[in-house]
Amino acid sequence: MDYEKFLSKMKGVIVLVIKERTIPLVILILQALCRRLPLNYPKYQQILEELGRRQAGYQGEVALDYYLRLLPIDKYLILHDLNLPDGDYNCQIDTLLLTPEFALIIEVKNMTGKLIFDTENEQFIQINNEKEKGYTYPIAQAERHQEYLKKLMAEHKFPQVPIDHLVVISNNYASYVITGKNSHKVRPRVCKADVFNNKIKYFEKLYSDPILTSKDLRKLSRLLVKMNKVPTNYILNKYEINKTDLVTGVFDPACNHGPLIRKKQKWYCTKCGEYSNDAHLQALMDYFLLIDTKITNQQFREFVHLKSHDTAKRLLLSANLSYSGATKGRFYFLKSFPR
Repeated sequence: MDYEKFLSKMKGVIVLVIKERTIPLVILILQALCRRLPLNYPKYQQILEELGRRQAGYQGEVALDYYLRLLPIDKYLILHDLNLPDGDYNCQIDTLLLTPEFALIIEVKNMTGKLIFDTENEQFIQINNEKEKGYTYPIAQAERHQEYLKKLMAEHKFPQVPIDHLVVISNNYASYVITGKNSHKVRPRVCKADVFNNKIKYFEKLYSDPILTSKDLRKLSRLLVKMNKVPTNYILNKYEINKTDLVTGVFDPACNHGPLIRKKQKWYCTKCGEYSNDAHLQALMDYFLLIDTKITNQQFREFVHLKSHDTAKRLLLSANLSYSGATKGRFYFLKSFPR
């Protein structure tokens, strides 16, 4: 396969990473929720705990990147943090490797202590500091993603390339055991990060016949990136949050007090007495993450508690946003939304 020719067609992408790893959208949304929900919101603590788990998971994914960079550039295409629509749900894949011979879904676990994969009861248990806690069984999760991709590729008439999965333990200080009658099926699909590249050789031997052409890989990569979407509704529905539950206004970037008021053409904090020129930028991002990916002048005024149409217009234009529509029906949106 002529990968140089293939990569040259990927709109400027000259490395094997087709979708770069950035802070996952789910984390950005959860952070925005923690800013925009009252502390006494019934599920606030659950949201905070999920945010902590997701942030730890992201650090684990970043740690895995050290080993991913050792993969041969002429063999593997990499897509990070895919959020693919699945009805009312969200199919979130940490990392997807694409090759002519197979696709590999990688689930990363950045956890400490002893990790137990109970294959008979399909349970995933962490024992840390003599405390035992159960988590979603990652093998079942990976298998659901596997079936999702198989169905998606069939719908779009791609050749039936094998799709497999691998759970990577990225914390060097963790240990794991695999128990139960299905251990022999799961064991090849779990590894520590430091042996990741050796584990890849297992899949290369298992799937050695090229099936996807460079055209197939290009089309599939573009399809997945195009389908990748902001999982806002999924998160809000998961925690039964109405958009009316969200606290509006501009918050102080230093002390987090809000809402700020406009004073001397700046944002003023009545708690610490500090002024800010651009505190509204975080409020705008929160709106795009939690409410809608576009905003009108009126919606902006309502969200940040502004009265002046002209002030709102000036702030929106200075935020380096794109816009569409005539003056009266104009709406603003990010030039490049995090994907």
